Amino acid sequence: MASTLSARLNLAWRLVATGLAFTVFGVCGVLFSVVVFPLAWLWPHRASRQRTVTFVIHWFFRTLVRALQWLGVMRLDVQGAEELRARRPAIVVANHPTYLDVMVLLALTPSACCVVKNAHWGNPCFWGIVRAAEYISNADPTELVEASARQLAAGYTMIIFPEGTRSPAKDRLHPFSRGFAHMALNVGVPIVPVLMDCDPPAFTKTMRWYDVPPRAFCMKVAVLPPISVAQYVPDGSPPALAARALTTGVETHITDHLLQHGFFEARN
Repeated sequence: MASTLSARLNLAWRLVATGLAFTVFGVCGVLFSVVVFPLAWLWPHRASRQRTVTFVIHWFFRTLVRALQWLGVMRLDVQGAEELRARRPAIVVANHPTYLDVMVLLALTPSACCVVKNAHWGNPCFWGIVRAAEYISNADPTELVEASARQLAAGYTMIIFPEGTRSPAKDRLHPFSRGFAHMALNVGVPIVPVLMDCDPPAFTKTMRWYDVPPRAFCMKVAVLPPISVAQYVPDGSPPALAARALTTGVETHITDHLLQHGFFEARN
């Protein structure tokens, strides 16, 4: 009886704490959009302005992740984080099981630029953030590749979820889009595969924020060694075939390692 009551109180506390965290995130997002974003554009030097904005976003999400851990809502298990802290141009390619993946990766990556869904450019919580940080919309594939090349040349790590949206279900991925492959082929930077998992599942495609799991969820992040274009693309391949081969190779690489790490279950 006592253990059942304790479990119910713990669940209620995590529900309240989760709601509080989302409220703080939403309020801060709106304040950033209506206050910080307009002020940021008064900054005369574009490069230092973007560096400052990305630094603020990184530390905001680090603080939010630590707060969620302190509140007992989540745990964080990271392997290979030093690759994300290397502060060199690279393309981080990750699967996308939960709503919190972006938050966690931005908290782990000090100098990051993101490819974000075009819908976020009109979201009251995000529109100022994505503009001030000069994140890149996925609306136009050509502009996506060109803008990403500029950010990589400026020294940023590009974070992209090639599924385009959260994974459809546990143990399943959406087919990868080829945007990241075109980036890597055009710029010649390494691709850093990142495996994401949430146990038990929370904030998935089919769950609402208030669908709190029975215990604190653990966000697991496994950063794999960088891979080069040459591992999957033969010399002299036409651009279209090269992008297709690279996309297929990286998708297979990530899927295989999701199975090896136990994030996916093998199917019979």
